[in-house]
Amino acid sequence: MAREKQKLLHNKAFGHFVAVAFYVALGYLLFTAASNMNYIWKWTSVPKYFAYEKVDAISSPVDGVIKVSDSSIIIQGTDDSKEVIIDKTFSIEVKSGDSVYENDILAKKTYWQIGPLLEGLIVTLQISGMAAVLAFSIGAILALMRISNYQFLKDIATVYIAIIRGTPLLVQIFIFYFIIATIFELERFLAGALSLGIFFGAYIAEVLRGAIQSIDQGQYEAAKSLGMNYVETMLYIIMPQALKRALPTLVGEMIALVKDSSLVSVISITDLTKVGREIVANTFSPFETWLIIAAMYFVITFLLAGLGHKIEGNMKKQGGM
Repeated sequence: MAREKQKLLHNKAFGHFVAVAFYVALGYLLFTAASNMNYIWKWTSVPKYFAYEKVDAISSPVDGVIKVSDSSIIIQGTDDSKEVIIDKTFSIEVKSGDSVYENDILAKKTYWQIGPLLEGLIVTLQISGMAAVLAFSIGAILALMRISNYQFLKDIATVYIAIIRGTPLLVQIFIFYFIIATIFELERFLAGALSLGIFFGAYIAEVLRGAIQSIDQGQYEAAKSLGMNYVETMLYIIMPQALKRALPTLVGEMIALVKDSSLVSVISITDLTKVGREIVANTFSPFETWLIIAAMYFVITFLLAGLGHKIEGNMKKQGGM
């Protein structure tokens, strides 16, 4: 009997069913609790924060009678006439002989404009991408310094890593923005990206150092016997193997970088988090807004994790992992 129960608990289909049931029950409880809060949900207002229809209008500068030509509208006033040039992208809303008053609409065009959520998403991706490139570059240099035979390089890298990993990212962003960025007159976007890159560079350095030192010493000796120098050995033999071993951890660091990029909102960079705060301040809809923001961050990190798994799978097929 015990064996049958154990087999049932090990069954994948049964396990999936139990997990789905658990989350359905949890979601129902949260929904019930939220329903008792007397909160008015405003989900219908959410789509316009992704994209909305924008209307540009051309209004009449004076009172008068309309005369429409191919590319302009002439308004015959009491004393003189005014000609208004109309771009082909606009649709004319009046016809010859109509009487208009000042500020009446003569022509307008409607087009789709990306909303603040998509604008914030673009900023988040830009600053995360720039910071990721910087972090990996700094991490690779520091890792090589840490395993160097020159003691001064080891000391410089060790102190850097200790200081950066020993202080909070938020504090580093404030220090970098209010002191370093002020001295060198850096824009806040660049200051935020540099802060993230410098911070995560210290963590990536330790990941790469551990991966490099995990490579068997025989690899170095084999490369040396083939006539390779140190740079060639690291570039063609050691680093490719080290990157394979470090890949899962590096993907995790990139995911953490994307999530922690939300901290740059404290220096008024209009990323997803700052956009969310602005929407909440304007609409008083905190639940819908922050749920949407969380979902957008989740999509980014989920795609990163999926990309990492795909690359890892391809590397396993090639061998060496």
